[in-house]
Amino acid sequence: MRRRLILLALLAACSGKGDGTVSLPSRPVEAPRANELPPVALNPNSPVDYPPALAAQGIEGTVLLRLVVDSSGALVRDSTRVAESSGYPALDSAAIQAVPSLRYAPAERDGAKVAMAFLQPIYFRTPQGRGVTP
Repeated sequence: MRRRLILLALLAACSGKGDGTVSLPSRPVEAPRANELPPVALNPNSPVDYPPALAAQGIEGTVLLRLVVDSSGALVRDSTRVAESSGYPALDSAAIQAVPSLRYAPAERDGAKVAMAFLQPIYFRTPQGRGVTP
C-alpha cells in the first residue's frame, strides 16, 4: 500500500509533455529511507550501443528508464518504460534494447532483499564531450 502511495505521489508530481514522456520533479517527492538501498548495477561495462550514425554527428542525450527488479535482482519482464526521452528515438531505442543485458544486485529494505522500481539514466556522450543535445 505504501509503495502505491509513493508511486501515486511521484506520478502526480510529474508533468506530461504530450508525447507520452514525462518530466520528473526537480526534487524528491519523498526522502529515501535510511534502511532502504536501491538496486546496484553489476555490469562492469555498459551493454548499451551508441548508434554509430548519431555518434558520428555528435548527437548526445540522456534516456531515463524506469526499471523494476525482483528480490533476486532480475529485471521484471515487460516492466521497462522510458520515463524521460532523450529527444532522439534512436537513442531511446538503443537504451531499451540494452535492458535485457543489464544486471543488478537486488534492492534491500531492513537488510532483506526486495523487489523495487527505480530510475536508471542511460547517458550517450561523444568522447570529446562536445556533442549536440536537443
